[in-house]
Amino acid sequence: MSATSRRHGLAALMRAAALLTVLAAVPAQAADPIKIGLGMSLTGKLANNGKMSLVAMQIWEDDINAKGGLLGRPVKLVYYDDQSEPGQIPGIYSKLLDIDKVDLIVSGYASTQIAAAMPLAMERKKLFIGLAGTAINDEFHYPMYFAMVPNGPTPKPAFTHGFFKVAEAQTPKPETIALAYADAEFGQNVCQGARENAKASGFKIIYDKNYPPSTVDFTPVVRAIAARDPDLLVVCSYPLDTVGIVKAMHEVGFKPKMWGGAMVGLQSTALKAQLGPLLNGIVNFETWMPVKARETADSVDFLNKYKARAKTAGTDALAYFPVMAYADLQVLGEAVAATKSLKDDVLAAYMHRATFKTVVGDITFGENGEWTEDHMLSAQFQNITSNSVEEFRDLTTEVVVYPPQLKSGALIYPYANAVGN
Repeated sequence: MSATSRRHGLAALMRAAALLTVLAAVPAQAADPIKIGLGMSLTGKLANNGKMSLVAMQIWEDDINAKGGLLGRPVKLVYYDDQSEPGQIPGIYSKLLDIDKVDLIVSGYASTQIAAAMPLAMERKKLFIGLAGTAINDEFHYPMYFAMVPNGPTPKPAFTHGFFKVAEAQTPKPETIALAYADAEFGQNVCQGARENAKASGFKIIYDKNYPPSTVDFTPVVRAIAARDPDLLVVCSYPLDTVGIVKAMHEVGFKPKMWGGAMVGLQSTALKAQLGPLLNGIVNFETWMPVKARETADSVDFLNKYKARAKTAGTDALAYFPVMAYADLQVLGEAVAATKSLKDDVLAAYMHRATFKTVVGDITFGENGEWTEDHMLSAQFQNITSNSVEEFRDLTTEVVVYPPQLKSGALIYPYANAVGN
């Protein structure tokens, strides 16, 4: 072999060795990601909360990857728009599991979407965390389901518990109540809880009716309630219903002594700004607010990140609900890190016995996957003078009135005093 041939051969061997070195390093540098799959309402009637939830989850994805991922692997969210339609859910989760081959699944936003995914999660024996689902597991009793909503061990009454406690403390005590609710998963469950609360508080129910989810004009509903003249009114509604009912209350001029309860949508700054002064006097639930006893350095850090990201994403920058979506994946991530496993049954067993440190505080889960403690808040809208989002930049126009240890102001009662006679 000539010297030239030997040199060419040596060079080829060196290049091959170098290539092998590079290839050997690739798995360590670019490990296959741990894929977490979900459907999320990015269009349709649930999109306001869906979009903000996804932004929060993407912040967690960035945060966990900046720390090196999980089990030495990066984390990747795989998601599809469920268009706020429960009928889309089974197909989405089948695709996530069968085509995308995701390792883990979590829910999108809302009870209807979670309930639609549960049969598939159970069939595939997958761990499933439900974001803002109310009493979903009361029917299924699935041991690998966990709820990311702070309504404690009795989820149905929790949404209106604070409303009733505040109402029964008034002098003279109200006597009668009306219940109106959307004929859908959330409305049915929460109104059942409101009935339990009404009985416990000694109020007589004189109106108890649902309305179809397709209802657009709520004036007839409010007129029918006003005709019964209840002291109190509890509404269990979805976002578009909420807007329609608030407007109808003012159009009809109905002023019970206190009203609100479980109206989804009033946690969205966009809807708050849309309704503006029409909100004054309403007492409604909140899942989390930055009151002193709940606010932590971690929650402040997250909300600062969220506000910056939300502006870019074109979603609600002043909302508080996204802390729940971030905590949702914090719980999952902590379970994976602690067990060093992606096996659904291993993770579920750990989640039933662990305490999780999250942006919304410490969370422990009970037998049915609900939180062991009720952390729901009730707040009253007060002194709103315009439709500017600036009205909602702090807690001065949304005052926590329950529980007592977290109160940030006094209730304006009766409702007429908050809106003007």
